Amino acid sequence: MSRLSTLGAALVVGACAAFPLAVGAKLPAPTPEAKAKADEAKNKAAWTDKVAAYQLCQSQDRVAAHYLKAAGKGAKSATAMPPCADPGAYVPLAAASAPPVVAAASAPPPLEQAGAHSPPKTAATPYNTKATDAEQKGLVKK
Repeated sequence: MSRLSTLGAALVVGACAAFPLAVGAKLPAPTPEAKAKADEAKNKAAWTDKVAAYQLCQSQDRVAAHYLKAAGKGAKSATAMPPCADPGAYVPLAAASAPPVVAAASAPPPLEQAGAHSPPKTAATPYNTKATDAEQKGLVKK
């Protein structure tokens, strides 16, 4: 073996031995300013998520309205959904520390009581029957 390859191998072994020491070092505790900045960033991210959910709810309502309009006058939504909740304007944490004013509004019932997970009615016939819709309803097939 040459001297250069022996020296290179020793450097690699030394670097590998020092790596766990560098990884195991503890970071210093964050300053109060850094902690406040991180909390503010979390608050802003949570508000942004609420705005995105509100915009998604509105777009789903528009799509459902368009579908029901195209389906005809007699078409109705299968289940009643609560209205989209507007998150309002962004409130920084310093202003949010004041106690919020809560309006006395009744909360929607849980999904189990609302019947959102259940079909609107029990099926009278299996969905894979070969009878036509008119035959199932007792009408004359044309």
